[in-house]
Amino acid sequence: MALRAVRSLAILSNPLRTYSTSGPLVNVSINEKTGIATATLQRPPVNSLNLELLTELCTTLEQLEKNKSRGLILTSSSNTVFSAGLDIYEMYKPNMDRYKQFWTTLQQTWINLYGSSYPTVAVVNGHAPAGGCLLALSCEYRIMLNNFTIGLNETKLGMIAPTWFAASMRNAIGTRQTELALITGNLFTTDEALKIGLVDEVVQSKNEALEKAGKFFDKFKRIPPHARTMTKTSLRGADIQALVKSRNEEMNKLTAFINDPKLQEAIGMYLESLKQKQNK
Repeated sequence: MALRAVRSLAILSNPLRTYSTSGPLVNVSINEKTGIATATLQRPPVNSLNLELLTELCTTLEQLEKNKSRGLILTSSSNTVFSAGLDIYEMYKPNMDRYKQFWTTLQQTWINLYGSSYPTVAVVNGHAPAGGCLLALSCEYRIMLNNFTIGLNETKLGMIAPTWFAASMRNAIGTRQTELALITGNLFTTDEALKIGLVDEVVQSKNEALEKAGKFFDKFKRIPPHARTMTKTSLRGADIQALVKSRNEEMNKLTAFINDPKLQEAIGMYLESLKQKQNK
């Protein structure tokens, strides 16, 4: 997997130091007083996860790990969408070499985020279906703005959520609620998500969410980092190891699945419906 190096762009006069990956899709700012990084997805209009965005996010997570980050806030530059999930154009009549790179990058991004040694908070400031929900679930704490929806809705698109998607949700809401959520492809309202534990707090503004995130990180000031990290690994490590062991097998299955004519027809019809909505 070709990952682009993170390069430093500027040091500001205030406590925030900003750097960016070699592309424009993920902006990262680091508060030098707290050591907390904020990674903002910025691929308009809906932060759909294509190969390029995933590559930048994966690189960012690796760089934060290398630099022994004190924590990460993951959020969106959009006011209405956290991330709309996987870019469906990556799955429609795909170039298979690119598709394989796309999927392995998605896998590695999840491994890096779900298994990070540093604490993570998702500030979900917009809708978060499918892959957007996965990113939020991969974080340890989720703060969501009101009046949006979140969930793994793959079944409604004729697809199946991979086992590690399901593991991420099960880690948050338990086996029974995960089963119901996945088989129905349900998108939860903010209040519903809070009720079942899919998100941890609901707020009215992004500034309030960022303040709440800061309070979450404050919990670890007196906890030895190695103890926190080892506890997280003991709870999430088995999920990661299951994916690591099955990566090649999963890729083989997905290669056959993505080339199924019925699936391609369904994706084509879905894309056509989106075009019609945009033209109205």
